[in-house]
Amino acid sequence: MIDLHFVPTINGHKIVLMLEETGLEYRVIPYDILSGQHLTAEFHVLNPNHKLPVIVDLAPKDEGAPLTIFETGAILLYLAEKTGRFMPTDFRRREVARQWLIWQVAGMGPMHGQANHFVRYAPPGQDYAVNRYLKEARRLLAVLESRLSVVSYLAEEYSIADMACWTYASITHTIGIDLVEYPSVREWQSRIAQRPAAIRTVTDPRTATPAAVMKSDMKLTESQWSNLFGDRQHAAPTTIPTRS
Repeated sequence: MIDLHFVPTINGHKIVLMLEETGLEYRVIPYDILSGQHLTAEFHVLNPNHKLPVIVDLAPKDEGAPLTIFETGAILLYLAEKTGRFMPTDFRRREVARQWLIWQVAGMGPMHGQANHFVRYAPPGQDYAVNRYLKEARRLLAVLESRLSVVSYLAEEYSIADMACWTYASITHTIGIDLVEYPSVREWQSRIAQRPAAIRTVTDPRTATPAAVMKSDMKLTESQWSNLFGDRQHAAPTTIPTRS
């Protein structure tokens, strides 16, 4: 059994997709991040970075105490090792998969995340930031396009690298980017979207993203802003009691 501490975001969907693909039994523990449920002392024990998702493996391979893993790249690698699936066994393909996974968590994820933030939430007058991150989002999609124009999957076989990138490629419309501009990415994204595990990921009531959250004109209250992007979110890691 895996406990999945979860919010229905593209990062959360990476992990749900892997869990569904592997058939591991998991329990969804939902959080309301708008109200700040991820900023508590209890959650700090699970992830001092106060971000979701997090998994707790109640039956780790060493047969010891439950094991907590945070950061989506680390979670995907952990689940691949636990199950022996979706990470190539061929030495060179394995290294290719690892590279593209790191590329996603270090580049595509942060840049597309910033593009989403500034396009959807920035006050008027932030044109430099909007343009900066939209251009970088497009550049990274071009990188993905260059790879997928010569292979069917990033490591030549379906792997956690594809899972990590797929969720981001699936929501480019929220920042006004149509994948018609990237035909190989579009075909790859559509092919993965037809997998039963992907369908379950985005349609299961436990994990599906509410339509309201995807609206480009979603408005936040002052308290919600503080919990997501503002003072309370910034202060959380420094205000949790620690041992002397």
